[in-house]
Amino acid sequence: MAGAAAVDVPAAPPASNGGACCHATKGPGYATPLEAMEKGPREKLIYVTCVYNGTGINKPDYLATVDLDPNSPTYSQVIHRLPVIHIGDELHHSGWNSCSSCHGDPSAKRRFLILPSLLSGRVYVVDTATDPRAPSLHKVVQAEDIAEKTGLGFPHTSHCLASGDIMISCLGDKEGNASGNGFLLLDSEFNVKGRWEKPGHSPLFGYDFWYQPRHKTMISSTWGAPAAFRTGFNLQHVQDGLYGRHLHVYDWPGGELKQTLDLGETGLLPLEVRFLHDPSKDTGYVGCALTSNMVRFFKTADGSWSHEAVQH
Repeated sequence: MAGAAAVDVPAAPPASNGGACCHATKGPGYATPLEAMEKGPREKLIYVTCVYNGTGINKPDYLATVDLDPNSPTYSQVIHRLPVIHIGDELHHSGWNSCSSCHGDPSAKRRFLILPSLLSGRVYVVDTATDPRAPSLHKVVQAEDIAEKTGLGFPHTSHCLASGDIMISCLGDKEGNASGNGFLLLDSEFNVKGRWEKPGHSPLFGYDFWYQPRHKTMISSTWGAPAAFRTGFNLQHVQDGLYGRHLHVYDWPGGELKQTLDLGETGLLPLEVRFLHDPSKDTGYVGCALTSNMVRFFKTADGSWSHEAVQH
């Protein structure tokens, strides 16, 4: 199983930031993570992406539905499997079409699960609302359409935006060159809209990202070049400069690269990025895979960003 669909709850930004969809408070999610913890119902289902890459099984990946209701006769069981259309996609980090970023928009509905396919470049859109216990395939955004309109490939992390758009980090161009990476935008109908970052402001490498509207900042991490990792990890490729050790600090929502943090030898292959749950805090953490370190990033007194390795 590659990973579960999590209902991430970035706080709804204040209306003065221009980040909320509108001023009402009847949209999806909650105003803050604390409110979600205190008022949110216990989840009864979870959706898990399951991949066959590397197993020798020549079948499409699938989305598993798992029953989490302890009062259900099928508790803790896989109750449904939704195979995608093609073989060799490698479904990756899923996300919702709308989330707490649209908490102020009563028209926004958390209905569709977005499934980027790392190796094929496709993006699957799954309807989880019509029958939550048996989701169905709604749309496929083809890799050729993405590449033609944006030059992007190898989609990874998907996040919903307050605008109603969907933003997906992409790790390279269709040939696997890291120099072609950036951020894909889909509109609310899942059409390719373009790239999020300003021209000339693409990161060195791509992987995960997280935005914090109250501090007008987005931070992205750096895995490596698809041409290197798609054939399996090779330590020599790190020495060859095909993997990253940086965090990129962007203006949010403007898309301008403001700063690059070099994590050094203690921060090789920084992967998942998370701000603290308190949306007023200007700090977060990233896990660095090769060096097994946690790195804390934070805003300094002059408004720039810095980092430090967390001591074990």
